[in-house]
This record gives sequence, structure tokens and C-alpha cells, in this order.
Amino acid sequence: MLAVSPSSVRTATTCNTLLRELQQIWMDIGENETEKDRMLMELERECLEVYKRKVDEAANAKARLHQSVAAKEAELATLIAALGDLNTHFPLNMENKSSSLKAQLAMVTPLVEDLKLKKEERIKQFAEIKGQIEKINSEISGYTQFTDAINSLTLEEQDLSLRKLGEYQSHLRTLQKEKSERLHKVLAHVNEVHSTCRVLGLDFGKTISDVHPSLHGTSPEQATNISDTTLEGLENAILKLKTEKKVRFQKLKDIAGLLFELWHIMDSTREEKSYFLRITSVIRLPEAEIIEPNALSLDVIQQASQEVERLSKLKASRMKELVMKRRSELEDICFKTHIEPDPSTAIDKSNAMIDSGLVDPSELLANIEAQIGKVKAEALSRKEIMDRIERWLSACEEENWLEDYNLDQNRYSAGRGVHLSLKRAERARITVNKIPAMVDNLICKTVTWEDEKKKLFLYDGARLVTILEEYKLSRLQKEEEKKRSRDQKRLQDLLLTERESMYGSKPSPRRASSFRMSGNGNGYRNGNGSMTPTPRRSSVGSPTMEPMTPRSYSSRQNGYSKEMRRLTTTPLNFVAIPKEDTISFSSVYGSEPGSPLQS
Repeated sequence: MLAVSPSSVRTATTCNTLLRELQQIWMDIGENETEKDRMLMELERECLEVYKRKVDEAANAKARLHQSVAAKEAELATLIAALGDLNTHFPLNMENKSSSLKAQLAMVTPLVEDLKLKKEERIKQFAEIKGQIEKINSEISGYTQFTDAINSLTLEEQDLSLRKLGEYQSHLRTLQKEKSERLHKVLAHVNEVHSTCRVLGLDFGKTISDVHPSLHGTSPEQATNISDTTLEGLENAILKLKTEKKVRFQKLKDIAGLLFELWHIMDSTREEKSYFLRITSVIRLPEAEIIEPNALSLDVIQQASQEVERLSKLKASRMKELVMKRRSELEDICFKTHIEPDPSTAIDKSNAMIDSGLVDPSELLANIEAQIGKVKAEALSRKEIMDRIERWLSACEEENWLEDYNLDQNRYSAGRGVHLSLKRAERARITVNKIPAMVDNLICKTVTWEDEKKKLFLYDGARLVTILEEYKLSRLQKEEEKKRSRDQKRLQDLLLTERESMYGSKPSPRRASSFRMSGNGNGYRNGNGSMTPTPRRSSVGSPTMEPMTPRSYSSRQNGYSKEMRRLTTTPLNFVAIPKEDTISFSSVYGSEPGSPLQS
């Protein structure tokens, strides 16, 4: 049963009261029953029409409320879907269909209004981000015009969710990063163009403005252009400038090479060179490290070219003098390196050819320059052997000093510096013992060099191996002579001992001296007991028994340097003797009578 509301009870009571009052009036009037029934039927029909009209109106109102609620719910669902707001849910009483439509409408309306405000705010965010995206895109593409971002957002925008907003923001950050990279790249290119223009002496403003006006003198109203076209233009400009820089650098190097050659040939003074010292500092640097302003400008190159032209004209008038000077330099280099110079360009021949006009002085000078280069290259390949020769010669000098020292009768007497001489003698004996190993290693190195170079190793015109072999032979002969001298001395001492035992006294110094100086087949002994070799003729015409060295050998073989120079050597360096030359041999002087080293 439906519950009866108090208002319905009151209405029923009022209707019954009015009906009874109407029946009383009908009774007072005297209406018959038929009329009463007709009037009651009419009254009932009118009441039904009123109820029916009210019910229709109520039904229409309900339908409108239901439609409003449905529309609000649909709008709410659309907003939630568009905004992607998963935190917004329908209230529980909205899902319960027993609640009234007005209550449902009252609940959903605030939610819809709140989401509408969120949508408007979200649209503004989208518009701002899309505006920045389109602006950056226009800057990258090179087109400065772009449409209003709010107008570009259509009313049918269905996805305004935070996810979509995040995608736009991510895309914006990517574009901003690309813009920053492009801007740094543009600035780096501009700086490179500026530095290269400074080196080449070119107008930076004109060069950079030809690429794009915004790159030079940028104003706040005009941003720096970072489009692909601008980057490509800058790269092309840099490529052209680098090519021009490379061409000028090579041209300046060629001019400087000629300038240095002319300075060397003409023996220019430091004052004459001072104006062009800037060029020398530039060409010594790698091309990429040249940053000095106007270092490769056309003015600098032109000035250097004019100086080369001036020196070339001056050179032509002094060619003969230059030929003689360079030939002297060649001979000096050959003397220091013990290499025979080419006789075809000797000073007397060169003078004769120049005076007769048979040869161009420039060609002759070029030939001498080539010979100098060849001699320097050969000297470099001979350096190791030459160093060994110097060590061997120094050891020979120590040997000569040791011989003189051993001939000194007072070498062991007390006096100032005696201990230093003793120490030097000890070191000299060690060095002399190494001479055979030095010679053998030097021969081995020389033969190896000759095999590699396919030519003989000449020392002042004589083959070094021949000199060394003759030195070994003469040294062996000298050793044999010393051995015979020692044997003879022992024999003499034995005779003296026998004579003392026979006569009971020693001979007088005069007679002993004359006895010791008695000759033999090979030489004679002097008063101190040392053997003086008699002159002999070696295979190369040596008049004495002294071992042949490059110094003594070349003095007889090399007539070219006989009158012009004397061979000098460096002092002996005992530390510099290599370990490979330290093969032990029997001491030559260790058995010297009276030596402190003899046990």
C-alpha cells in the first residue's frame, strides 16, 4: 500500500465536506436524483481532467529533469574523458536510482562546472605550449610568421588529458633543446668565421651579413636566425675561408722558403730580417693554430713577395761570390765529417767554368746545394760509426800518454799531483785494454754499413776497414816488439846478475848504460830500458812502428786536406765507451816493471 501523506488526508476531508454541503444544497433546492447523478458525474469528470492535467504537467517536468540530469551526466562524462581526470567519480547516491532527479541534478551540476573551469585552464596551457612549439618550429624552418595558438585549437579537441599535455611538453623540451644546440652551433660558426676573417684580414661584418643579416648586429626585435639555411650558409662560408686560409698559408710558406734560402745565400743581417720575423713565427705553427690578426693577409704576402723579388735581383749580381761561399761550406762540412767532396765543383774549376760562361751560376749553385744535402744525409747515416771512431782515437791518445808516462823515471816519486797521474794511468790501462774490442766492433759496424749502403765507408778518401786492419797489424807487430824487448831486458838482467856474482860488484852506471844500449837486429834500448823501434816501411808507407790510425793514415792519403786543416779530437770520455767494447784482453802495460798495479 502507498503511504497517504497528510496533505492528501486534508484534501479528502475538504472534498467530503464540500460534497455534503453540495448535497444539502441540492436537497434544499429539490433536485431529483437523476440531476444529482448527472452533476456528480460532471463534477467527477472535471476533477479527473484537473488531475490528468496536473499529472501530465508533473510527467513533463519529470521528463525535463531526467533529460537535464542525463545531459549533465553526459557532459560530465565527456569532460572527464577529455581531461582524463580519473580522480573524478560519480557520487554513490547518483548511482542509486531511488534518489530524486532534482537531487541528482543538484549533485552533478557543481562537478560539471568545476570540470568546465579545468577544461578552460587546460586549453590555455595547451595553447601556450602549442604557441611556443609553433614559434620554435618557425625559427628552425626559417619562417617568422605563425598563427595564434588559441585559434588553432579547434572546438572539437577531444584529448585534453595530462598525458597529452605531457606529450606536448616533452615535444616542446625537445624543440627547446634543439634550438639551444642550433644556437650554440650558430654562435660557434660565427666565432670561427670571425677568427678566420681576423687572420685573413677580411671584413667580418660583410662576410657574416652575406649569410644572414641577423647574424651581425642582432637587435632585440630580430632574433638570431638558426634555420637549416643559415647553418648551411655558415658551413659553406667557413669552408671557403678555410680553403682560402690553406691556400694563403701554403703560398706564404713557399715565399718564406725562398726568403730563407735567399737570406742564407745572401748572408742577410738581422736588421734586414727583423721586419719579416713575423712571417717566420707564423709558418712554424700548424695551420689550425694561427690566430694572429692579419697573419695571412694579402698585404703580408705581397710584402714578402716583393722582398723575395728584391733579393732575387740582388742575388743575380752576387752569384759567383755565392758559389764560392757555398763550395767553401761544402768543403767545411766534408772536413768535419771526413767525407771527400765532389771534385767537379772545386773552387778552381767553378771559377774557370763561370768565367768561361760554360755553366749557368744558378745551376752550379743548385748543384752545390744538392751536394751539401747529400753530404749531410750521408753524415747522418755515418754518425754512429764516427762516434765510435772518436772513442777509438781518444783511446789511442790515452795509449800514447800512457807510453810517455811509463817512460818517466820519476812517475812514482812523491810530489804534487802524482796520485792524480796514478789514477789516470790506471784508467788509461783499462781503456787501452778495450782498444782491440773497439777495433773489432768498429770493423763489424763498418762492414754492416757498407752492406746496407752498397758502397765503401771512406774516411778522408781511404777505406776505414783497410785502416783498421792495418792498425791491427801494426799493433800486433808493436806487441811482438815489446815482447822481444822484455825478453832481452830479462836476459840483460840475468847477465848482470852473473857478472856481479863473478866480479863481486856492480858495473858503473856509464858502462851499464852503454851495455843496455847495445843494438840488436830490430833496434836499440835507451837508458831507461824502453825500446825505440827502428824505421820500417808499412804497406801504406808508414816510416815507423806506430799503429796506423785514421789521423796518421789520412795525413798521407788525403792530399786535399793536407795543407788546409788539421784533424782535432775531443778529450777522452771514459764513461762514453760502450759496454760492447769491453771485451777483456791481456794487459799491455800491467806487467811494466815498477808499476803499482804489478803484484
